[in-house]
Amino acid sequence: MRLFRFLTLYMALLLGANAAMAADLATLEGLRDGDMKKLVLHSAPKPVSDKGFTLADGAGTGTLADYRGKYVLLNFWATWCAPCRKEMPMLSALQEEFGGETFEVVTLATGRNIPARITAFFDEIGVTNLPRHQDPKQALARDMGVLGLPVTVIIDPEGREIGRLLGDAEWDSDSAKAIIRALVAPAG
Repeated sequence: MRLFRFLTLYMALLLGANAAMAADLATLEGLRDGDMKKLVLHSAPKPVSDKGFTLADGAGTGTLADYRGKYVLLNFWATWCAPCRKEMPMLSALQEEFGGETFEVVTLATGRNIPARITAFFDEIGVTNLPRHQDPKQALARDMGVLGLPVTVIIDPEGREIGRLLGDAEWDSDSAKAIIRALVAPAG
């Protein structure tokens, strides 16, 4: 009998969590406008890769698990990518406005990107608040199905992919900010 009550409680909690997730998904869907219409929100979170990447300035290796506990806007880019150059200052502005305990923009130069060129790229566009991490052999990008650049992935605090946008976007738009604001707002 005890097991039956436990299973009943478990199912009720699971259904409640799924209903809350569906409501959040519906809310986020309603906030998409302009370029954010390209943002595909997943009906169920997807696992992310556990492959490592090189931290900025060769300071070791990191993984996406290092960011658990906060929402992450993970941007795959390259120094030769013109759309990447266009959107990087907007990602910087998003980090400036929302970055902190609950949200972080993480940039990951994938493929052959010489560290000196990455630094020059950031200097030329005036970005000082985003990481210059690298995925030189594209191991993480390949494992996450990144086929072109830029690609931006939204990761939840549990470390699961909840959305993906292919191509560049206006990350400083009212719609993008509303989506991030809805994600990081305290539950209740």
